[in-house]
Amino acid sequence: MELHKNDVPKNRPDIGFKTRQSASNPLPMAEVEQLLNGRTRDIRLEGELLRLFQERSWSRTAKIIRSWMIWVIFIDVITLGLNAILLPKAAALSMVAPACILPPAALATAFLWRKPGADKLQITILLAGMFFILLSVALVGVNAGGEFYERHLNIMLFVAVSAIIIFAIPMAATGIIAAMALGLYLFFQIRNPAMAMGSSEAATLFFTAGIVATMVSRRTITILAQKAFLLELRDKSRVAELADANARLELLARTDSLTGIANRRWMMEMLNRLWNADVAGMAGVAVLMCDIDHFKALNDSLGHGEGDRCLVKVVGIIQSNLRGSHDHVARYGGEEFLVVLPDITEEEAIEVATQIRESVETASLPNPASGVSPCVTVSIGVSHVESIQMATPEQIQSQADKALYRAKESGRNRVVLHQGKP
Repeated sequence: MELHKNDVPKNRPDIGFKTRQSASNPLPMAEVEQLLNGRTRDIRLEGELLRLFQERSWSRTAKIIRSWMIWVIFIDVITLGLNAILLPKAAALSMVAPACILPPAALATAFLWRKPGADKLQITILLAGMFFILLSVALVGVNAGGEFYERHLNIMLFVAVSAIIIFAIPMAATGIIAAMALGLYLFFQIRNPAMAMGSSEAATLFFTAGIVATMVSRRTITILAQKAFLLELRDKSRVAELADANARLELLARTDSLTGIANRRWMMEMLNRLWNADVAGMAGVAVLMCDIDHFKALNDSLGHGEGDRCLVKVVGIIQSNLRGSHDHVARYGGEEFLVVLPDITEEEAIEVATQIRESVETASLPNPASGVSPCVTVSIGVSHVESIQMATPEQIQSQADKALYRAKESGRNRVVLHQGKP
């Protein structure tokens, strides 16, 4: 039978976790699959995927950049000190002023990369810092002259190459660092009195080839990092889908498909958990066994479709008479329902059972073949224990079943307490 939305009870068994809706997954998994199915060298992250990759890798990239800047400052200071000891005084003094450009530039860059900020702003800060660092290294050699001139230009290129290799930044920014280094190298080599113009250009082309090869390697590293990121996203998505499927299967295994409430298996597990909890100060536990009177006659006279609708309506009535989320109802058999009422007195349990019986009768659901009433009625057996140590879950359930049998024997449409107390 096809049920309307409003006919399905809202409270389902709580199985301890929530299923995730795949529709709410913000990850563009179709794009991930498309990129992974193509060639590795063609991987290009854009939009949301690029944002997620940058967000994931920012902390590591920032830590590397800060560490690199601190080490550059350390090496600059140590080198300046050694030059003061080992080199002639005039040469050492000429290096001091340009060498002092580097520490504040590197320190400012490291400081401004402590926390995430606007991507373009932080890249601009990094590029500005790199320019002054490269300029400082180059000017140290230019000011000292002689053998130091070309040596420090080569050191400047080495500094740039090390940054290109280890800075996981956009390739456009990497290209700007390379262009700055080569531009400074060519500019100062052209002004080098010890080198002819042709030699300056040849040296620049030679180092350009090396830096381009370094950039290609950097690009390969970036592609492999992005592929690993995509594989991780796909694995997480598949794990989430599997967990969601398992959750749905678990829910189906513990839920009655017609009424939407818990089934017998889940209720017995819940009873065992309740008994194992042994809650101190609990007033007692009651179990109600509810049975629809002459339900087979209803199916035979009105059809199974109407019988199914009757089951759903009765479940809704039972739920509306429970005290709250701590009370539970499950479909125990065809037309039988088991209700568990924790922390309740015997009188309160009888009152709840009576309200359920009266509410079902008041609903006036048709059952013309019933031998009790022209409307649907229920018989309810009640079992109560003042302490869970007084009976096992199986025993209290059996007592409620015996009380239900007494209710049927006594004429149906009534509530009977175990031990025959009406």
